[in-house]
Amino acid sequence: MNMTIERFVKYLQFEKRYSSHTVIAYENDLLQFFGFLQETFGSTDETQIQHLHVRSWIVNLLNEGLTPTSIRRKLSTLKGYFRFLLKRQVISHNPMLKVVSPKIGRKLPVYVQQPDMQRLLAVPPQEDDWLAWRNYLIIDLLYTTGVRRSELIALRMEDIEWSSRQLRIRGKGGKERVAPFGALLDEHLRLYLKLRSAAFPQLDYRQLLLTAKGKPLYARYVYIVVKRLLSGVTTLDKRSPHVLRHTFATHLSENGADLNAIKELLGHSSLAATQIYTHNSIERLKQVYRQAHPKAEKQEE
Repeated sequence: MNMTIERFVKYLQFEKRYSSHTVIAYENDLLQFFGFLQETFGSTDETQIQHLHVRSWIVNLLNEGLTPTSIRRKLSTLKGYFRFLLKRQVISHNPMLKVVSPKIGRKLPVYVQQPDMQRLLAVPPQEDDWLAWRNYLIIDLLYTTGVRRSELIALRMEDIEWSSRQLRIRGKGGKERVAPFGALLDEHLRLYLKLRSAAFPQLDYRQLLLTAKGKPLYARYVYIVVKRLLSGVTTLDKRSPHVLRHTFATHLSENGADLNAIKELLGHSSLAATQIYTHNSIERLKQVYRQAHPKAEKQEE
């Protein structure tokens, strides 16, 4: 092993106290980089490495099929390594200053189509089955209000403001917001609470949604319920509670809701986090255009 790489590895182990897994990953990245330099340029002298050598390695990694995310991680290793050499005066310049990492395409959020959600919620449970109503409400609340799973679990009886038809939500960082709901969810909540009281007349828990044993819900429990019910209407690979939050926001955007309003309903601190939901709407508009506009049809031919 190159002596400077060995010094860097010891620095990570004993001074930075990185985990063994992280140290091995850094070491492998450096060995791969210097192997490329030797094979391509015939030299591994750190003092002669320029930004063009690193860029050549990036191109090689892309050609090998590595994702931008994996390449950025490897470049992070090189940045740390060359900063280490610069501080110890092994090199006089940092070749990474002129290296631009490949951009990572932002993934669009996965969501359930509107007809599928309508089908899922179209037939409420039997009126005397409190557990089936509890499961139905898990889906209904996640989709109708856009709450996070943790926020759903934390909902208490007193968080329902019946007169104004809104829920008080305790979000990330202790921030509170309100989530409005309509007449139908109002009706469902009242029926559920009536059945819940009959099933557990002596209950002390203030949490709104409970397990079959009358205990507060927990994260895994909610995930299992959501995945099972979504499996009946969609073939999406992801069928988690967060998919319903994405679905809530995407359907609002598709139906013309203002982006700032969606931001407030989701409890986002920044509009940038909400803007991703406009992409799905734009893609839907493009699809409508391609299908309906005669000029678009001609262009596709």
